[in-house]
Amino acid sequence: MFEGVDLDVPAGGLLAAHGPAGSGRTSLLLALAGRMRLSGGAVRVGGHVLPAEGRWVRAAVAVARAAPAVTLEGRLRVREVMAERRLTAPGVTEHRLREACEVVGTAPRGTDLVEDLDPVEALLLAAALALAERPGALVVDDVDEGLPPAAHDSVWQALDRVRNSGPTVLAGCLRTPSPTPGLVTLSLPRRSRDRLPARTADAREDADA
Repeated sequence: MFEGVDLDVPAGGLLAAHGPAGSGRTSLLLALAGRMRLSGGAVRVGGHVLPAEGRWVRAAVAVARAAPAVTLEGRLRVREVMAERRLTAPGVTEHRLREACEVVGTAPRGTDLVEDLDPVEALLLAAALALAERPGALVVDDVDEGLPPAAHDSVWQALDRVRNSGPTVLAGCLRTPSPTPGLVTLSLPRRSRDRLPARTADAREDADA
């Protein structure tokens, strides 16, 4: 999990929460999206306080990717995940999906399986699907997971275009991106075993055995 976090991301800003596996990046992003209950502290999203107004926050924040809780089904084709989003997300239309793909800079083939997309294409598709919901904020984790170094800047540029199109972008990554106007960075160190909850620490010891 995470603790000791104090940050302010302005509307239309871009957050890059970076740190190694086990640093609490995904938990933090899900908490900001109203999808994980906090044990302490306070979170205000767009003037609404969690957890009291969690329903509003969950409606306003779209989660593009936050594994294992939120991922695209790899066995579906691109056209199928797009059709599914039109059915499950209010207001999402084929026109909105095309606009979102243009914003992020991707043109996936509808016949491709999601699991066959390269890491950049998979990330941009997930971001486009969430952007098509026209959220107030968009969460995407593991931004640089599996990316070749040459692709890092182009992916962050795509997320910068997303936030310039309207929503605040809350991103998780292993490494901090290059400085850009409007970027807020947060470093999350790996938590040592003596700082983890007893149940989590015991589970890790069993896995290491």
